[in-house]
Amino acid sequence: MSMGIVRSLGVGRFLEWRAINSRGAAGGVLVFWDNRLVELLEVEEGMFTVSCRFKNCEDGLRWVFTGVYGPVNSRDREVFWEELGSIKGLWSDPWCVGGDFNAIRYPEERSRGRGLSTSMRRFTEVVEDLELRDYPLQGGPFTWRGGLNNQSQSRLDRFLVTDDWDRLFNGAVQGVLARPVSDHFPILLEGGGLKRGPSPFRFENMWLEEKGFMDQMKRWWGSLSFTGSFSFVLDAKLRALKDILKSWNKEVFGLIDSKKREALRQVEHWDEVEKHSPLSLEDCEARKEAQEAYKSWVLREEISWRQKSRELWLKEGDNNTKFFHRMANFHFRRNWLSKLKVNGCWHTEENELKSSVVGAFKALYTEEGGWRPSVEGLSLRRLASCEAEGLETPFLEGEVYAALSNLGKDKAPGPDGFTMAFWLFCWDVVKMEIMGFFKEFHERGRFVKSLNATFLVLVPKKGGAEDLKDFRPISLVGSLYKLLAKVLANRIKKVMGKVISESQNAFVEGRQILDAVLIANEAVDSRLRDEEGGVLCKLDIEKAYDHVCWKFLLAVLKKMGFGERWLKWIEWCISTVKFSVLINGSPTGFFQSSRGLRQGDPLSPYLFVIAMEVFSCMVGRAISGGFLSGWKVGGRSGLGLPISHLLFADDTLVFCEESADQMTYLSWLLMWFEACSGLKINLEKSELISVGRVHDIEGLALELGCKVGRLPSCYLGLPLGAPFNSLAVWDGVEERFRRRLAMWKRQYISKGGRLTLIRSTLSSMPIYFMSLFHLPRKVRLRLEKIQRDFLWGGGDLIQKPHLVRWNVVCLGNNKGGLGVKNLALMNSALLCKWNWRFANEREVLWRRVIMPKDGEEEGGWRTRDAIGRNGVGLWKAIRKKGRLLDGKLDYQVGNRKRVKFWKDKWCEDGPLCESFPSLFSISLTKNAWVSEVWNPVSDGDGWTPLFTRAFNDWEIELVERLLQKIHACRVQRDEEDKVI
Repeated sequence: MSMGIVRSLGVGRFLEWRAINSRGAAGGVLVFWDNRLVELLEVEEGMFTVSCRFKNCEDGLRWVFTGVYGPVNSRDREVFWEELGSIKGLWSDPWCVGGDFNAIRYPEERSRGRGLSTSMRRFTEVVEDLELRDYPLQGGPFTWRGGLNNQSQSRLDRFLVTDDWDRLFNGAVQGVLARPVSDHFPILLEGGGLKRGPSPFRFENMWLEEKGFMDQMKRWWGSLSFTGSFSFVLDAKLRALKDILKSWNKEVFGLIDSKKREALRQVEHWDEVEKHSPLSLEDCEARKEAQEAYKSWVLREEISWRQKSRELWLKEGDNNTKFFHRMANFHFRRNWLSKLKVNGCWHTEENELKSSVVGAFKALYTEEGGWRPSVEGLSLRRLASCEAEGLETPFLEGEVYAALSNLGKDKAPGPDGFTMAFWLFCWDVVKMEIMGFFKEFHERGRFVKSLNATFLVLVPKKGGAEDLKDFRPISLVGSLYKLLAKVLANRIKKVMGKVISESQNAFVEGRQILDAVLIANEAVDSRLRDEEGGVLCKLDIEKAYDHVCWKFLLAVLKKMGFGERWLKWIEWCISTVKFSVLINGSPTGFFQSSRGLRQGDPLSPYLFVIAMEVFSCMVGRAISGGFLSGWKVGGRSGLGLPISHLLFADDTLVFCEESADQMTYLSWLLMWFEACSGLKINLEKSELISVGRVHDIEGLALELGCKVGRLPSCYLGLPLGAPFNSLAVWDGVEERFRRRLAMWKRQYISKGGRLTLIRSTLSSMPIYFMSLFHLPRKVRLRLEKIQRDFLWGGGDLIQKPHLVRWNVVCLGNNKGGLGVKNLALMNSALLCKWNWRFANEREVLWRRVIMPKDGEEEGGWRTRDAIGRNGVGLWKAIRKKGRLLDGKLDYQVGNRKRVKFWKDKWCEDGPLCESFPSLFSISLTKNAWVSEVWNPVSDGDGWTPLFTRAFNDWEIELVERLLQKIHACRVQRDEEDKVI
């Protein structure tokens, strides 16, 4: 490296530099800086790194930068990781590492990434062990492009920083720059504070900890007097209360930091006095008061940062303030917008950016004019009149308070700024006005529109999102409207099963998301076993909630038998919305919508499922008309159960034959559904997947207008059509484990907090997968290692000893353990639950899919053992785990048609054949059902077990005990037999 080369890259006589030379075309590192800004204190040069310790000329703060060029081969890469670990141990200053690592952390960091490799796992372990943070990359997902015709892309370059460096340069972001010559894109790390606009009022839950706050609240609320409807009075009181709280916070409550420092100074003062002379009783009491004051302010600070962090799994009081602080900053930075692409145009100027975002959402929520077809010709399910009337009964205080108690106390508030914790705390003070508000809505079907104001928050769907299409608009509704919507949602969910077909599994009591995944996998497996070709249409609905036509929705509700009053309520709730968009924490714009449902409104999921029922009905009519056929699942010679489609909210599967005509009919159906509802299928994200031997999948996809997919695929976040016991399908779970830990740095969480995180979050993350899939041993050991390392923690590459064996940690607290979930036992229990559901849920769709494939044993409690290869079906592994339940289930006798009198455990502590072996040996009907032994008589129940001979004298007592025992068992005559 020469001065000429360096000066060609930078300008001025203030330039200084250090470097290690390249080895051929690779391996060189150059670090240079402006000595007017930073002073070099120390430098270390290694095989792959140059590390410089600097001091800022302006403020004297010291920090370290390491430039890297990572090796390509795995042997040298381990040396590289060790070199980074050595640098970590040299200095304790804030540290930034940047350069070409020649390694990636996750599969999506490579254009053709498949699964998690060993090198990816190792890189992530190093990042975690060195306690480094990996900023999202703005401007694109990759930093290198090469290979044949530049088809290969990877993220090889990045900056990694420690948390103290992140605090020192608050608001740092890294982004990709233009690539003029090299095969690498330059990346720029920019540091500095993030400018915020005026923030709306937010009620601080820490205020509730202030002594006397309830009494103060009673005085404030009672002093406010307004005239008008209950909703107007509530709205006016809340507006006035905001101003009161702002003044009280500023003049009385004060700044937490100053109050905390003041209390700490008092404690230190009395400690200093005690060094010279003993404290009097009064002095000791004064020090104790100062200590209590300090503890209370520390707790309030922790409550405040917890509320801002939205990390609600971890309770305050465990000394996790730093963690809450860090997570709040993380969320703020993640949602920060410095530039944005809207409708293909980049915007960087603040006002221009805000205006373009507001304009885009105005257009999104504006109904397009024109005629829409009617749904009158469809045969939708209807509510009975008594069920419709039950939805419209007056609201009761207990009903409202129960709904309030079930809403998250610390969730982000809407435009009014008040949290649910405030309403719960002050319920006795405000309940009269709230119940008046509900009475007004019940009688008039309306409230003041200002209560329905809504903030739109842009939540990125992926890291480094820069296009408005990559953000999800989440609605923060006002607290009073949210309470009303929750009460209405609690009512409508009780009747959803009456109007929603069994092909829909979302937001219907008794149906689960996993049911749809099981059905889909068994359908694919059945098709492959029968060696029949078929196509699976995975449909994506564009901006699903945002495009729902209100007129269509209200017509569907009316068609389903909902009453006029209910229709009036729903119309008011969805049509009086006005939006402001929160951009960088500041509300922008104020506009009304004319279509769409809000993500964040408790009512929206139920209304959307009702809208999608029209699609389900259309598919049903197409099947009955012979335009679509669906698949026959299980059975032989076409005798299986027909499955045509599955829906979970907007996640849609349609099962079709290999037929161009069916693709044409399906495309017509989709266009007709869009014309009725406003819901458009996004064909760019939809897929046509071939199952079995399909001759012209590309032609079929062209007919439908979507792209071609392949098995294994994904449905509802779980594998679809994946080989049995595949390790690769679990890579996503392990990746989420590591990503979550990358956010939750262990040095900011107390030991109790880490344990809580493992129990409540890490152990729960794989449960969704484990509820349906067998957990391979290799995967389980990897996940347990991540949990162990996180619990015992280490700040460098040297592992700290694990003080207790993991099997002991997984024991319950009452057995000397720490209550961490045992993944193997949890997996077995979750799969066994399917067998329990099979025994009790007789009419559900998923059970009727399994039945033709595997049949059922006598009594219908379980399927027969699945035979043949595993394939891509799931039930064989589930049934195998079900054997763990053999002999452990109790039966509750109902209509007595499925329980064996002698052999099943239905009467107290065990089967009667074991309790009375001698009587069982002379029984005439050893396999008799309970119904065959029980005969009704006029004065009660009659039990008539039959025997092969008359009883001997010494057997009479046994017979009496038998009759006493079975008479003592309660029979639920009006119910079916079931497992308990």
